Amino acid sequence: ALTSLSSERVFWFRNIEDFKNKYVFVTGCDTGFGNLLCKKLDRKGFRVLAGCLTEKGADDLKECRALSELSCDVTSQDSIEKAMEWTKQEVGDKGFPQHTESKLNGVIAMTMTFLPLIKQARGRIVNVASVLGRVFAVESFSDCLRHPLLWIKVCIVEPGFFKTAVTSLEPIERELHRLWNQLSPEVKASYGDKYLDNVSTMGRLIMNAVCDSDLTKVTNCMEHALSAAYPRTRYSAGWDAKLFDIALKLVLPRPSKSV
Repeated sequence: ALTSLSSERVFWFRNIEDFKNKYVFVTGCDTGFGNLLCKKLDRKGFRVLAGCLTEKGADDLKECRALSELSCDVTSQDSIEKAMEWTKQEVGDKGFPQHTESKLNGVIAMTMTFLPLIKQARGRIVNVASVLGRVFAVESFSDCLRHPLLWIKVCIVEPGFFKTAVTSLEPIERELHRLWNQLSPEVKASYGDKYLDNVSTMGRLIMNAVCDSDLTKVTNCMEHALSAAYPRTRYSAGWDAKLFDIALKLVLPRPSKSV
């Protein structure tokens, strides 16, 4: 049972059976949520197919017993097609659920390429989107998939701010400096000499204050979406995601009459 779902009725916690015959394809496995999820699913008994972008990411997963990894760049359709053919050989005629953690184009390309296998197994699709992106593309794409694919469960995991490679301060500050150096002397002067340092300092304070280091809050939601007999449509992972979800429900307009 997941801590974040403790208020749900008991039937939400009943798991599917025979994990050893269930395949899961996970993208974004080099670091962060995807990497931790692969290890959790492997310990649980799933047959995990891990798509890694780098050799270092693949090496980090060598310790997993029932895990197979391959190089997969979700920004390349050719790489996705090769991953599909490799998966067919690994899975055979069983099909599998899919977990995707990447940007919009990668989410769409991976899902549509692997959809025949997912349909074949009546599997699941679990997409990861930022809680702040609820009204944007990954959310809409997942919601659109859910309606025509009535026998396939499509889940969305919406993490808040967590300490991962995405929220690492070093690349963010490098990008800030790159953009600052492209400005003309006149524009820099209008902001002042200390502007960039002040922005960097404020950014560090905010990120250190709000970013949660406990990634299991997210991977527990992913695991539940993949293994529960009755997974939820949406999962909000982290206190900030839950508060945002509550605030959004209070702010969004409601119809004056029920339909």
